[in-house]
Amino acid sequence: MDLGLNGRTAAVAAGTAGLGLGTAVALAAEGVRVAVCGRDAARLASALSVIGHGAVGFECDVSTADGGREFAGRAAEMLGHVDILVANGGGPPAGTFESTPESEYLPALEKNLLSVVAMCNVLVPGMRARKWGRVVAITSVSVRQPMPNIILSNTARAGLTAYLKTVAREVAPDGVTVNTIQPGTHDTDRIRQLYGANIDAARNGVPAGMIGDAGDFGSIAAFMCSVQARFMTGAHINVDGGAFFGLM
Repeated sequence: MDLGLNGRTAAVAAGTAGLGLGTAVALAAEGVRVAVCGRDAARLASALSVIGHGAVGFECDVSTADGGREFAGRAAEMLGHVDILVANGGGPPAGTFESTPESEYLPALEKNLLSVVAMCNVLVPGMRARKWGRVVAITSVSVRQPMPNIILSNTARAGLTAYLKTVAREVAPDGVTVNTIQPGTHDTDRIRQLYGANIDAARNGVPAGMIGDAGDFGSIAAFMCSVQARFMTGAHINVDGGAFFGLM
């Protein structure tokens, strides 16, 4: 299927590994010129080689609002303008109610909520002016079904989901869609960090009986940016192998 994205531009935050890289690769394969960022120069160079298709990138840490603003602004300069924003970033430290001090909540909110607000503030006005745009945020299935031992992520990403749902309704008349993808367990550095040597245990509770693949995830993200998906906005799509129990 031709997604109608040839010639478009995309800024993929934290696009040098994991789900961000999978999404960047899928968009580039559709003829999108992609800009990515990462914190490690060697990983950035490797990712640009994998993405190909004229992809560009630079070192940037999007774990703060200032970092999100910097990434969005530099991506727009390098690409001329940005049609597609893929908001993405690593999660905050693991922890429970009992083990997590109050002082860790504000950094978590900045990392997984305010950084994306900053990206949107930079890039969405231009999308509205051009009457075409896509915002896709990679969040977590824990937004619908909070997961044990990641109370900071559960809290911050739920707030981001509410923010993006609100924005989606405001910008829809201007041809801009805003959606989130809520991944379950995928084979990424984050999951390996949480599970350590016991990575096979990550399959437990996944009806599909396997861990997700970043390349497959990227294909779904690319479709959400497509011309065909123009009537889908304010949606939150689970990509979790059936792990979510709820009806909605």
